[in-house]
Amino acid sequence: MMQNKTIACDVLVVGSGAAGMAAALKAASQGLTVIVAEKEQYFGGTTAISAGWAWVPGNRACTAAGDTREEVETYLKNLAPDTYNADGVAQFLDTVPEALDFFERETDVEFVYPEKAPDYQMDLPGARLGGRAILPKDTDARILGDKRLLMQPYMSSYTVFGYMPQVGPDINEFFHVNQSVKSFVYVAKKLLRTWFDAARYRRPVLRSNGNALMTLMVKSACDAGVRMWKSSPVTELTRGDDGAVTGAVLGGEHPVRVEAKLGVILAAGGFSGNAELRKKYFPHDAAGDDHFTPTVGHGGDAATMALAAGGRIDDAVSSVGSWAPVTVFRFRDGRERLFPHLRAIGLPGLIAVDRHGRRFGNEALSYHDFGGRMIAHNAGEEKTFGWVIADEKTMHKYGIGYAKPWPMPRGYFYKMGYLVKGNTLEELAGKIGVDAAGLTQTVAEFNVGARAGEDQAFGRGSTEYNHFRGDMEHKPNPNLAPLEAGPYYAAKIQMGDLGTFAGIAVDSDNVVVTEEGTPIPGLFAVGAAARSVFGGGYPGYGSHIGAALVFGYRAGRDVARLAASRGVKRGLDIIEEAAR
Repeated sequence: MMQNKTIACDVLVVGSGAAGMAAALKAASQGLTVIVAEKEQYFGGTTAISAGWAWVPGNRACTAAGDTREEVETYLKNLAPDTYNADGVAQFLDTVPEALDFFERETDVEFVYPEKAPDYQMDLPGARLGGRAILPKDTDARILGDKRLLMQPYMSSYTVFGYMPQVGPDINEFFHVNQSVKSFVYVAKKLLRTWFDAARYRRPVLRSNGNALMTLMVKSACDAGVRMWKSSPVTELTRGDDGAVTGAVLGGEHPVRVEAKLGVILAAGGFSGNAELRKKYFPHDAAGDDHFTPTVGHGGDAATMALAAGGRIDDAVSSVGSWAPVTVFRFRDGRERLFPHLRAIGLPGLIAVDRHGRRFGNEALSYHDFGGRMIAHNAGEEKTFGWVIADEKTMHKYGIGYAKPWPMPRGYFYKMGYLVKGNTLEELAGKIGVDAAGLTQTVAEFNVGARAGEDQAFGRGSTEYNHFRGDMEHKPNPNLAPLEAGPYYAAKIQMGDLGTFAGIAVDSDNVVVTEEGTPIPGLFAVGAAARSVFGGGYPGYGSHIGAALVFGYRAGRDVARLAASRGVKRGLDIIEEAAR
């Protein structure tokens, strides 16, 4: 459909997650007119359903703790040695203090600096126990007024009756709710407040994790005069005679042509929701039907736009995606739901096995590293999957992910297809199609070491990061307990992700480049839309968000300078609507 309306602005940002909002906020702070176009019905993207951590070494807590740049670089070099991007890492580390200072001084965003949040691979040189990962302060969504209902809700399967626990002391109280009066009272207060607010305000108003970050960023953007448009997908980019990107055509609630005088910033996420691109780039998903992403809006829109403008996908990374095992299940009305196993597999008394009943890795690794083991282990098989197994004691104490522990009734989880029960290991194996002899032998071998607090097969519970993913009150090892008495329980895990590391190829200014490496003027890509600065490695909590904040900030900071270098003047102070 032909657009009969044109809107002029300085900068068009496509996507309203952390990267897009960082770019919009910095551009607006320099007096530029900015439009943020979000194709989804809510603002916030995948960031809004995430834990909200940001991995940003070089922040003030790192400096105070004596963490050095040399240590960070050493860690990142060892994390992905064959794809280490020295220039990109230098830009990232150079900009962290500047970007955080901007957000905390000139916007409503505030961060908390936890003492302990171990890097994901604590066995590598340069890894640190804490300081590099930060998270946003909780906030009250009522600061947005009527716009609070326009924010992306939490992922329902990842909440506890509507409340979104935070990694750290908060979630540990939830793990012990049926074991401690103190924890029970703590959780009860959190849930009662959540339910009261939901009844009064249509949605809980206390926002935590990534939802708090996005609420604060959207509030700041509105205050800065950024025009926020939801349900407004980009249907095509527009280009001038010289090949420069000059704007875009939008559909949905805002069917207009946007003239972006200084440039278009693609921040619309990765391509893990695009089956055709997965077929090409995901090693385990050649048919496009063996991957299930819990991300929001990662349908490859940014990649498709960049390719149409002459750009390319850069997959020279050690891992094309940030892997996260998920359980797929359905509500009674047929709606599909996913539960990402980002933490729980590392708890005592849980193991993961393959179709032969054998363990295939350290379950207390990061979800990304364990997911990588799962993909590699299933190479050559028809499908990529495994099973998380627990005994009655563990199920009673911790549950399995979405399947909550006692006193929650379990019938619901059986009906949803999430949980399977067997009175014996042999019966469970028969129900889930796993080799019974293999499963019973695996459990017997695991139990010998678990009783002593050791995992000789895969070293589970051997690092501080492993322990952080376990139950710190469990002895002798926070990650290990035997599976001793039935009934036994299982939940199927398949491969998902939190975003892609392969992405649009960009230069040192985040400008999209062609196959020949030539910059495409006026077109930028940041966040999960662009190739990861970490080369496919996943250094720690918030690796996606940390890079998104920093490089989004850089794109917003530099867009006017780069446009001026090609003779483009800054646009109008006031967004204009052209004659129909």
